[in-house]
Amino acid sequence: MNYKIRLEMFEGPLDLLLYLVKKDHLNIYDIPIAKVTQQYLEYINLMQLLDLNIAGEFLVMAATLMQIKSKMLLPAEESVEEEQEDPRAELVKRLLEYEKFKQIAEQLREKEITQQDVFKRPKTEPPVDAKDAGKKEVYFEASIFDLISAFSRALKDIPKEVFYEVIKDQFTVEQKVHEILHLLLVEPEVKLSRLFSAVKSKIEIIVVFLAVLELAKMKEIIARQDAAFEDITISRNKENIIPYERRDQANPA
Repeated sequence: MNYKIRLEMFEGPLDLLLYLVKKDHLNIYDIPIAKVTQQYLEYINLMQLLDLNIAGEFLVMAATLMQIKSKMLLPAEESVEEEQEDPRAELVKRLLEYEKFKQIAEQLREKEITQQDVFKRPKTEPPVDAKDAGKKEVYFEASIFDLISAFSRALKDIPKEVFYEVIKDQFTVEQKVHEILHLLLVEPEVKLSRLFSAVKSKIEIIVVFLAVLELAKMKEIIARQDAAFEDITISRNKENIIPYERRDQANPA
């Protein structure tokens, strides 16, 4: 596969560590470093399998985790009277500071959105059923790591014998992009797990996943979850009104 995707939405190594901590409800002050290091390396391997552009800082963090893990495996020196510093201390400090920074950034983003709505021209909305009045859809926007988690589960769920089948058809990202967009014209939304369950080979899973990332990058779709770490639902981004098929015509080179 010679398809390499560069994502502006790609998050950094601290985002991945926070994701792993929250996903398994770990105590950030007492991180099981061996478990987190193993999971972190699994995500790095998946990103390399997908041929994603991995920033050097991801590999630096991997080396840092391995170093911390090694220090924690070493027996404590009995001759040292003073209490030794926890090898995880600096990492925990960085994670807490980064989490606080993300929370402040999110609050500023929400204020910005609120200010944009103040002078926004009112849209003509279709009539709303009385029983639905006052209801607001609540969901979590899926992160790149949520998508990678779904991809990892899909690889594990497919029967091993399927990988030994002879696949005659060649799949391309562009082909899958069009298939997904066509499906979303017929149905307003679709579960990501459903897209994965319909494939018949490891290569096809990778191509479908890259197509989803490509559509997310172009803001053609929205990937969301009803609750954190749950199944991902994708739907068309209604604010992106130019059809994908006509983008080359709308923006000639």
